[in-house]
Amino acid sequence: MKISYNWLKQFIKIDWKSDETAALLTDLGLEVEAVEKYQSVKGGLEGIVVGHVLTCEQHPNADRLKVTTVDLGDGIPVQIVCGAANVAAGQKVPVATIGTTLYDKDGNAFQIKKGKIRDQESHGMICAEDEIGLGTSHDGILVLDEKLKPGTPVATVFNIENDEVFEIGLTPNRADAMSHMGVARDLRAGLLQTNINTELKTPSVSNFRVDKRTLKIDVKIEDAKLAPRYCGVSISGVTVKSSPEWLQNRLKSIGLTPKNNIVDVTNYVLHELGQPLHAFDAAKINGNKIIVKTVAAGTKFTTLDDVERTLHEDDLMICDEKGPLCFAGVFGGKNSGVTENTSTIFLESAYFNPVTIRKTAKRHTLSTDASFRFERGIDPTLTEYALKRAAILIQEVAGGEITSDIIDVYPKKIEDFPVFLNFEKAAKIIGQELPKETIKKILASLDIKVNSVSDAGLGLNIPAYRVDVQREIDVIEEILRVYGYNNINFTKKLNATVSNAPRTEDYKVQNIIANQLTSLGFNEMMANSLTTSEYVQLSDMLKEEFNVMMLNPLSNDLSAMRQSLLFSELEAVSYNINRRNSDLKLFEFGKSYHKLPSGYEENKHLTLFTTGNRQSESWTNPQKQSDFFLFKGYINTILSRLGIDKTNNQPLVSDVFAEGTAIAVGNEILVELGTVKKSILKHFDIKQEVLFADFNWNAVLKLLSNKIRFREIPKYPEVRRDFALLVDENTSFESIYNLAKQTEKSLLKEVDLFDVYQGKNLPEGKKSYAVSFILQDSSKTLTDEQIEKIMGKLKQKFESELGAMLR
Repeated sequence: MKISYNWLKQFIKIDWKSDETAALLTDLGLEVEAVEKYQSVKGGLEGIVVGHVLTCEQHPNADRLKVTTVDLGDGIPVQIVCGAANVAAGQKVPVATIGTTLYDKDGNAFQIKKGKIRDQESHGMICAEDEIGLGTSHDGILVLDEKLKPGTPVATVFNIENDEVFEIGLTPNRADAMSHMGVARDLRAGLLQTNINTELKTPSVSNFRVDKRTLKIDVKIEDAKLAPRYCGVSISGVTVKSSPEWLQNRLKSIGLTPKNNIVDVTNYVLHELGQPLHAFDAAKINGNKIIVKTVAAGTKFTTLDDVERTLHEDDLMICDEKGPLCFAGVFGGKNSGVTENTSTIFLESAYFNPVTIRKTAKRHTLSTDASFRFERGIDPTLTEYALKRAAILIQEVAGGEITSDIIDVYPKKIEDFPVFLNFEKAAKIIGQELPKETIKKILASLDIKVNSVSDAGLGLNIPAYRVDVQREIDVIEEILRVYGYNNINFTKKLNATVSNAPRTEDYKVQNIIANQLTSLGFNEMMANSLTTSEYVQLSDMLKEEFNVMMLNPLSNDLSAMRQSLLFSELEAVSYNINRRNSDLKLFEFGKSYHKLPSGYEENKHLTLFTTGNRQSESWTNPQKQSDFFLFKGYINTILSRLGIDKTNNQPLVSDVFAEGTAIAVGNEILVELGTVKKSILKHFDIKQEVLFADFNWNAVLKLLSNKIRFREIPKYPEVRRDFALLVDENTSFESIYNLAKQTEKSLLKEVDLFDVYQGKNLPEGKKSYAVSFILQDSSKTLTDEQIEKIMGKLKQKFESELGAMLR
């Protein structure tokens, strides 16, 4: 949300610098994310002065150019070459002097420099109105008032507004602060805490009056629950045209594009007071009657953006006797809007049910400034006041007369909300006891009325516009944010409760593994769960009918919940590689989403990526690519850390891998890992190998136990023996490992592969494995006889079952 500082100062007197005000607003919970400079004319006409054209002669080398001498007020005339047909001696003109920065129509800056044009020196530029941002005409140079003195800064001739604009990251609950008045109201409360007592000045509507009663528009509300309050007034004889400069500047400063004086006033009051308004062309209201109601489902209705929409039976509509005129509180209709031919208007100001507006806006994918406020809850007491304020402004900028009494349909007044504040509870929540007078002062500054006072606490009335303050804890939060979180004292005493939560809670396990992975050089990433629905075409394992689609997608690229984490993470890999960061080790905890015949399903995953070199380039570390075996080692360390060791490898059935394996416990697959297919990488413009692992995190959590397993450190030495085994080339180390463990279960502690050879001096179709075996008895020292017996048994098993031979 953008808030103009100049506009804000119309409500509250403050001479602070913008950064001081921004700091106070942030402390109050209205976080100022940025402060931007705004000038009604970009550059502020700096460096542009009034020049007096002394002479104007034909350029000797160009038919369309003139050579002029111009007095800039310093007594030294300069020569300027000008291409405008209307330049003439005696004129007072705007001159951009040497070094001045101007901006083209696209906002790109360029600097005026001394130069030559067709062999004639030129010391500046005589400007047209579009060249300095004062208009759009380029028919010729801008001729100024002849009474102006040469050298006068042009910025003093025209009304150039300089402003600062706060970009406030407003939280959705703060509907009361969605306007300049709302922000000023909070700022006043904050200033009071700094002992600056300033008044909140609101625009006067005392001069509102009915000129004649010649155009009455009747209003009927069919369901007061959907439209609790509806106000309207008729204005006749208006002239629709461009808004005056001050009004356009106000809207431009907060990023709005002026339309015409009627629409601009409704937008102005919306951002000034927070009350949405709508202006109807009164001549297009059939039967001079407004009916607020829902209509039959399937009714067709064309909105201002020329889109025909099909209405839902719950959509609240503003209708006349023939049919809908606009979506209540959301968007206007094409056939009832104000045009340049409009001369009479019916101005609407209402309070609509927030839930109804929110559902209609979402249903029809319409998000407007009006719906943004209505669906969060506006001030129902402001409805008539805002209507009068807008009516007065319309008369000021568009003329016309008020031709009806104000219609105010308000069958059941929305009352303030009662809350009791307990002093003891407030002190406990805040962390210290605040003086009761301080609490009362803060509440008064927030327009919260104190109805009763006792030793225990305060009976309060919360204003109806504070839809976010409905409970005692909400009041305490209000007191705390205005008092200032930074003003709460810290104690040296630290209180804590002993947690009895199980060690296997998901977030605890995630933290353990995240710390382990970061120690291995991985970086955690978080990809968007929303992605394009088209990614399902990259894998036969994913089905289009399983996509969980968004009802109101921001774009096609964010239209579905991801069925796999792979593709959104490959986007991140591609993004980094394209920015010359090609050595990556990434992990993510995330979810996949599926719409199955049995219902919606969410599955949690841990995914790992490696690509590029293992380590950064260094003279001590030769470049070496990440490979599958190192990657699998990372996976095994994770499983080992979680105490999952009785795993087996199974064939990989996923079609996103060129090659890889699946690690399972029994028949439950825990991890799929391997090299991503080149066809998939090509889709993301990735030309280097990418290794990917996908943990079924839900399955992993099921295998965890709260039991701590431990054993004493052995007192007796371990023994190592090595075999050089000649085996068939299709024999895996895993088969040797598993066979060894089955053969000797008690004393064999480790089996490791430390060398593989295949080639010269070996029979064709054979390879050599160098395998080490670690033996240990925890109760005594192993004898040579025991060791030889075990190794002989292993040798016999390898020969008989694997066809291995000792080299």
